[in-house]
Amino acid sequence: MRASYRKHVLKFKRPSGTSRGILNEKETWFLIVYANGKHGIGECGILRGLSFDDVPDYEEKLEWTCKNIHLGKEALFAELKGYPSIRFGLEQALLSLKSPNPFELFPSDFTRKEVPIPINGLIWMGDKDFMLEQIKNKLDEGFDCLKMKIGAIDFDTELEILATIRSNFSKNDVELRVDANGAFTSQEAGHKLNLLAKYELHSIEQPIKPGNFGAMQQLCRHSPVPIALDEELIGIEGETKKVELLQNINPQYIILKPSLIGGFKSSLEWIGNAEKLKIGWWVTSALESNIGLNAISQWTYTLGNKMPQGLGTGGLYTNNFESPLQVKKGHLFYRKGLSWQPELIQKLCT
Repeated sequence: MRASYRKHVLKFKRPSGTSRGILNEKETWFLIVYANGKHGIGECGILRGLSFDDVPDYEEKLEWTCKNIHLGKEALFAELKGYPSIRFGLEQALLSLKSPNPFELFPSDFTRKEVPIPINGLIWMGDKDFMLEQIKNKLDEGFDCLKMKIGAIDFDTELEILATIRSNFSKNDVELRVDANGAFTSQEAGHKLNLLAKYELHSIEQPIKPGNFGAMQQLCRHSPVPIALDEELIGIEGETKKVELLQNINPQYIILKPSLIGGFKSSLEWIGNAEKLKIGWWVTSALESNIGLNAISQWTYTLGNKMPQGLGTGGLYTNNFESPLQVKKGHLFYRKGLSWQPELIQKLCT
């Protein structure tokens, strides 16, 4: 077996705002493994300023992985402990290599019978008019679950936007989720959660920055809005530490981004322990290209979670790869009649 990698910079169609800043592009790397005349491909993607493995020697570690691919999965995983996105890319690539179709990693009714996955419509931060325009478009497209980024513009304006939605759609018509990306201070979070509760939200993701365990525990205990941990899971290694975090904070939900938490195996550890504690969960992309999104979506379908998932990000980029993934009426489909771009995939793998 041998391996190589290629870097690819994804370009956003429109600058996309979060409380951590404006995104114009996203770096990603493709890890390709070769054996017996076949190849497998996986995506190693990081989010600058957020990924645990956003470190200067990232490409050096990718090169090391390729040179030592003969060591096998378990030995490589042990050496890649601090590099969750590389572990995830390797996990994908090895599954891809074993499969008769390198892009069908988890055969199921999703890939074979076009049974879709319900997803939320993502509303990026921006001025009020831009956010309302996005909301209208998502509702027109058939979404009945919206996830709105909050925390970067004036909070009163964000409340006005939520009030506008609720004046037209009840919680039975449209499920509303908000994502603060840690934008609230511990001191103001309780008050802001009380104001948000008027709009009958499904949940809020990561209201305060990760690492404030005592404050987050109190918020989860007393918040009128269910809290979902997201960034809080990044960098937590080992099942013991995962159990301790869930037991101590006891959130209502956790959100799984395989690229950020070490792949499918690590995600399944989080899910298993969450379910024992009666903590809900769903899966979200970390803005991967369609190659990584394809792997995450196929895996997510096999889990049988009926909640809307955060997998509608494939249309964000000008230079993504054409794929069988298609969003329609608030659902993600794998269309058997659509194919990957063979010339681009061939370029990556040669």
